[in-house]
Amino acid sequence: MARNIQSLERAAAMLRLLAGGERRLGLSDIASSLGLAKGTAHGILRTLQQEGFVEQDEASGRYQLGAELLRLGTTYLDVHELRARALVWTDDLARSSGESVHLGVLHQQGVLIVHHVFRPDDSRQVLEIGAMQPLHSTALGKVLSAYDPVAHSEALEADRKAFTDRTVCDLDDFEQLLDITRARGYAADVEETWEGVASIAAPIHDRRRMPVGAVGITGAVERLCRSDEEGALRPELIAAVRDCARAVSRDLGAGRF
Repeated sequence: MARNIQSLERAAAMLRLLAGGERRLGLSDIASSLGLAKGTAHGILRTLQQEGFVEQDEASGRYQLGAELLRLGTTYLDVHELRARALVWTDDLARSSGESVHLGVLHQQGVLIVHHVFRPDDSRQVLEIGAMQPLHSTALGKVLSAYDPVAHSEALEADRKAFTDRTVCDLDDFEQLLDITRARGYAADVEETWEGVASIAAPIHDRRRMPVGAVGITGAVERLCRSDEEGALRPELIAAVRDCARAVSRDLGAGRF
């Protein structure tokens, strides 16, 4: 059986202590409550403070929970609300399109898949919840990069790797793609990330009209693209993805887009 890391256990206990009871606690209070030497408690607090999980009041010297911890908690709640609001609509999108559906959010310079609906057939498929996708080449990533300023900055700073000969890596060309994405309200990936695979994605906004995620479909190029024009996506699939994104956005309080 693996042993727990003592310093992490102590840091977790410290955060729980600060989360309950009084709003701010002094070093002596924290150390005595947790049965720690002052030097040990101070070292842990200093590390938590450097990471933004704890803040120290300059006047009193007392400690409280930091903004970074609160931000992480809000993100956790936002993602769960996003998934809950999207469940019915993503199921409908999978049925109407006949393709797999992914719901993604920005996470560590990439797209984190937080919900995945299988393609409604008998083919063997792998659940991709928790998987990461690149920002610069996938439809989900391009949508987030186009609408979310933080995602945009991270996509520009990241190494834009060429996955296929269609991947757009040049900065100016990538920025032009984002302009196109904003103008038409959706993003496409036709063999830019995986050979033979295409995807379409649209942005999801919350009650503040802020981008909180993206929803899209993924499938074989021959199913998502028109047969009469190379690389052109089927308009009914684009409309279905955009309708799904708008429906989830409305359920999140965004109103009409």
